[in-house]
Amino acid sequence: MSKQKLELTWIGKEKRPKLEPRILLEDPEKSYHAKHRITDSDVFDNRLIFGDNLLALKALEQEFTGKVKCIYIDPPYNTGSAFAQYEDGLEHSIWLGLIRERLILLRNLLIDEGSCWVQLDDNEAHYFKALADEIFGRENFIANVIWNKSYAVRSNAQFFSSAHEHILVYAKDKTRLRLNQFGRSEKQNERYSNPDNDPRGPWQSVTMTISLVGGARGRQYAKTGVSENIFEVTSPSGKVFLPPPNRCWSRNPSGFRKLDAEGRIYWGPSGESAPRLKMYLSEAAEGVIPTTLWADGAEFGHNQDGIRELRALGIGDFPTPKPEKLISKVISLASDPGDLVLDSFAGSGTTGAVAHKMGRRWIMVELGEHCHTHIIPRLKKVIDGEDKGGISESIGWEGGGGFRYYRLAPSLIVNDRWGNPVINPEFNAAMLAEALAKLEGFNYAPSETHWWQHGHSSERDFIYVTTQNLSAEQLQALADEVGSERSLLVCCAAFHGVTAAKAAERWPNLTLKKIPKMVLARCHWGRDDYSLNVTNLPMAEIEKAEPAAPSNSVKNTKSRKAALANAGQGGLFGENE
Repeated sequence: MSKQKLELTWIGKEKRPKLEPRILLEDPEKSYHAKHRITDSDVFDNRLIFGDNLLALKALEQEFTGKVKCIYIDPPYNTGSAFAQYEDGLEHSIWLGLIRERLILLRNLLIDEGSCWVQLDDNEAHYFKALADEIFGRENFIANVIWNKSYAVRSNAQFFSSAHEHILVYAKDKTRLRLNQFGRSEKQNERYSNPDNDPRGPWQSVTMTISLVGGARGRQYAKTGVSENIFEVTSPSGKVFLPPPNRCWSRNPSGFRKLDAEGRIYWGPSGESAPRLKMYLSEAAEGVIPTTLWADGAEFGHNQDGIRELRALGIGDFPTPKPEKLISKVISLASDPGDLVLDSFAGSGTTGAVAHKMGRRWIMVELGEHCHTHIIPRLKKVIDGEDKGGISESIGWEGGGGFRYYRLAPSLIVNDRWGNPVINPEFNAAMLAEALAKLEGFNYAPSETHWWQHGHSSERDFIYVTTQNLSAEQLQALADEVGSERSLLVCCAAFHGVTAAKAAERWPNLTLKKIPKMVLARCHWGRDDYSLNVTNLPMAEIEKAEPAAPSNSVKNTKSRKAALANAGQGGLFGENE
């Protein structure tokens, strides 16, 4: 009998959307690049995507799976607060379901050494932890970082004035994760001094005792009651010391005497205090291991700082924007220059702005109109070197680089006026080829030499997309050109002159599929918004009584209309004209 798996459950959890992998269309008028390079490391192919972030993540899946180093998201907290940009008050299980779908895709986008950072408050953070444990694996949980978001006390709070938020950190694979460390701050270096004019430079004293509880040393001590690191030491004043109960010295007797001879034992200003070890600034590591408490506003910023940074740019207010200092800490720990950073809840664009200044590549996704009113103006100022706030001064930011603006293409399949599913007339030939290549798992890469190569999945496997009705003669010519050493998936409106079974037997290097029939059951077509806005949730379907069967005359009339319509369509892009 298998052991039941424990996980967070809710009604409707098993119902998952069949997402359409949309293609992305660049709008060059909204893309923006610096007029010239500032440094050799300037990045110009960053991506800002306007559209539903669940569909956008699905659109990114094929190209960017296993390529993102750091994911930071700040999703709606589901607090019941109504913002101008978000309706933030979903039924709890709906919020979990929507977050779950995004989290699955986000995890797939990470490289094996990557990490995901999710910022939430107490309303959903702990439920999210249980959900993320299931998706990432509980063993890949890294930390719950507590950020002090505000120094002000809310006088209207009922019980406690909330001053913190959670940043839950997960690894794609904990065994391969290597986080960076914080750089040493001036405040940390100020802890070192040189009151005794030690020629080795500034120092600070640290404890010379370690625990005897737990670990191999502790187990030995518990078993024998003896430890070589428990012994008497005598200060210069003649005072004798033993380590405190359940602790021992960090060195054995010979090691202790060696340090004392080198003048590395500090016995206090009068020489009669318990021994401490002198640690020199010159020996200190360049990096500092981060703690899980980010409370210093000067180092990590507050929400008020984020508000001031936006106002200084002159692009208007935004609810609770994150300060650049906070995001810079996440990015500095989780990535290196040149790495790819992703934020699928872009908000005011802080993640992209900071990643840009820090020399990372980035992708942001945003559905709200503030993508145009806040994010684009902000990024333009960053690129032009006009953003002097945030972390700009501390890193010497002068501008440079750029981004490409994309929007999600419309749904591939729509219904015609008779209710029949057809290829969206907004799609041109190139868009259709790219969409079907993505649906079939091919990389869209039209060949300049072979007209029938619209994409490839390997060096020998290709795809060809056309809205023509192909004859047996055309298929034969195509098979001859493809050759026996290659295979070709042919997506066409129809084929005639041969049955499907005969076609497979006659042309083993061709695989024939009819569009749109080949994809009808693959996805939920025509849905453009899976956002966390409660107003965009689908209405429950009301079960209707089965209508009476239509008369034969009605059936025949509808059939004749459909036949006439289909007969008059021809090639979607004028191929049959």
